[in-house]
Amino acid sequence: MIQYLKTDPWKVIEEGFHPQHHQSSESIFSIGNGKFGQRASHEEMYSGPHLKGSYVAGVYYPDKTRVGWWKNGYPEYFAKVLNATAWHNIHVTINGEELDLYTIEVTDFVRVLDMRTGILSRSFVAHMKSGLQCKIETERFISMHEESVAAIRFAITPINGDADISMKSILDGNVKNHDANYDEIFWEPVSEQINSGEGCVVNITKKTGFTVAVAMNHQVDQLQWQSDSSKSSYVSSDFVGHVQKGTTSTLYKFVGIENTLYAAADEVGVKAMNHAANAKKEGYESLRSAHCKAWMEIWEMGDIVIEGDDAAQQGIRFNIFHLNQTYTGKDARLNIGPKGFTGEKYGGSTYWDTEAYCIPFYMATKNQEVARQLLKYRHNQLDRAIENAAKLGFKDGAALYPMVTMNGEECHNEWEITFEEIHRNGAIAYAIYNYTQYTGDTSYVLETGWEVLLGIARFWAQRVHWSEHKKMFVMHGVTGPNEYENNVNNNWYTNFIATWCLKYTKEVLMAFKKDHPEVYAKGMAKWNFREDELQEWSLIIEKMYFPKHEDGLVYLQQDGFLDKVLMAASDLPSSERPINQHWSWDRILRSCFIKQADVLQGLYFFEDQFTAEQIKANFDFYEPMTVHESSLSPCVHSILAAKLGYEEKAVEMYMRTSRLDLDDYNHEAHEGLHITSMAGTWMSIVQGFGGMRLENDQLVFNGMLPKNWQSFTFRILFRNVIHSVKVDAQGTHVSHH
Repeated sequence: MIQYLKTDPWKVIEEGFHPQHHQSSESIFSIGNGKFGQRASHEEMYSGPHLKGSYVAGVYYPDKTRVGWWKNGYPEYFAKVLNATAWHNIHVTINGEELDLYTIEVTDFVRVLDMRTGILSRSFVAHMKSGLQCKIETERFISMHEESVAAIRFAITPINGDADISMKSILDGNVKNHDANYDEIFWEPVSEQINSGEGCVVNITKKTGFTVAVAMNHQVDQLQWQSDSSKSSYVSSDFVGHVQKGTTSTLYKFVGIENTLYAAADEVGVKAMNHAANAKKEGYESLRSAHCKAWMEIWEMGDIVIEGDDAAQQGIRFNIFHLNQTYTGKDARLNIGPKGFTGEKYGGSTYWDTEAYCIPFYMATKNQEVARQLLKYRHNQLDRAIENAAKLGFKDGAALYPMVTMNGEECHNEWEITFEEIHRNGAIAYAIYNYTQYTGDTSYVLETGWEVLLGIARFWAQRVHWSEHKKMFVMHGVTGPNEYENNVNNNWYTNFIATWCLKYTKEVLMAFKKDHPEVYAKGMAKWNFREDELQEWSLIIEKMYFPKHEDGLVYLQQDGFLDKVLMAASDLPSSERPINQHWSWDRILRSCFIKQADVLQGLYFFEDQFTAEQIKANFDFYEPMTVHESSLSPCVHSILAAKLGYEEKAVEMYMRTSRLDLDDYNHEAHEGLHITSMAGTWMSIVQGFGGMRLENDQLVFNGMLPKNWQSFTFRILFRNVIHSVKVDAQGTHVSHH
């Protein structure tokens, strides 16, 4: 762990500037509003290592795949969320000297992300080389109320003398992605304009043709506009003033953003300028107040209150905060990238994490339409999923949903994942089931969801093959959720969820036929469905092979797992952890060590199909060998540990998932935060310690209070009724609103 941040129930606080952790702080203090977001780079010039990133949801570039050799069916590109025009730059000179925290002495530094209000602020004393000391105070937010607006307040107060101050406010569209495969710039300039501090930069992406406009407007105190400048994809305005000792000079920067997901290409510039001008007209304090109020409303429903453990409290709020500022559910074309707006790793693309981990959070803390938008996202991309499967030789409408995508087309560039981690298909189907069971809304699955299920079922039916030796159906050449095992045969989880998908799809189609025979007949004709396909599925369901331990309780992760040298992860030297940063891939693949829940993922999803004895036996067997080097791992283990009454392990795993980024467990926070696994943190509280389950169309709570906690409280929206749940020393208390 790397711990340099102060523990506080509502805030993330960095006291004292830590240049060695600056890029991690840029990730941790990131802000956004679902439509766009930004890493927490300094407004002023910073010459030290940094990753300045501003990102616009849904805007991407198909970066040509970079591989050593090509394989048939390989994706031609890896979709990259684009680093867009940097709008927060305010370069400062004081008596002609550049303000740069990497080169000057800094004292009294405090950086604060107030999660209650979504406000990012800094204050510090800059000791200029001339001997002048200045108090610097900055604040910025991306509005949750006006989704196309952001604002900055930058204030300077000379402490021990007068100062000539210049603040150069900049829009810089000459940006590039840190993760560009060929060091290519993904943007081309369209236009730039600037007039007395009112400016705009418009760029267009190569290939995909997204046009994005970013505009700025200003108000100043103790400063005045001096000059403008512009060049390709760049505009700036200088505001200057002679500021007396003890007097504060302030620049207010109002930013408007628009793009062609929401406006015509020839209108985005005007609309962005109007957004910025209207923000200026409303005023900084009014904008700020509306933004804070919007966050207060989010917390009213979505907060989890933990009494007695500030670190646990901070952790869960940090996760809830980032989930809410990453995705709002307003647009079915958008989804939840593993890094959100906090970094560029994984391309900012959609993974199966959304269906497996995120949908439960949005179903229970928002109205059901938000979760339904995520289901629509996959249905809208069904044709592409069928194309993906066809590239690998599947036919007749079989669908393989992508491991990584922005538009439905597979763009993951590692063959053992792209071709083999096919369990992702199961998560898509499970999300439809989960949504239908939780909300009671059958309209989605009967209107369009059945088409997704049909495509997935056809894929599984073609992906298995009959083993004459075993007299059963088997599935070879797969990668399960444990990515530290590639190209294995009969991964238990993959075989199980494939069988479950066939069962569930069969049930849905039969209900569809019974209740809506005419619509069913029309739909089946559209997809050339044959009734004998159901018979084929039934045979696979009956005859699927599952590797199993001789004790009858433990399901083997895959064929041959017991041939490995089995040892506990706790026996590994700390100097070799995480193993993915110290071992060769060959050594990892030959080891027994498990990256994340694999067999246990299946037991988590389908808990009601297994006995407590089976769950305990598998947990006791696999968890000791799990190194938890996937962000998706600790939450599943925390939930299962809580069910089994393993309080110490449940708490350990909860703290790991909730503080994964705050304490940088895997030494990778500088690359961006683990947004999608943050929903798993929420599940660790609600499903783990809260013991929430759905039984017979009703919620059941079986709470467990960790010994160091006095109580915890959360709210759940279930079928239009809000349930308030409190677990304390006296038990579990549920009330309704």
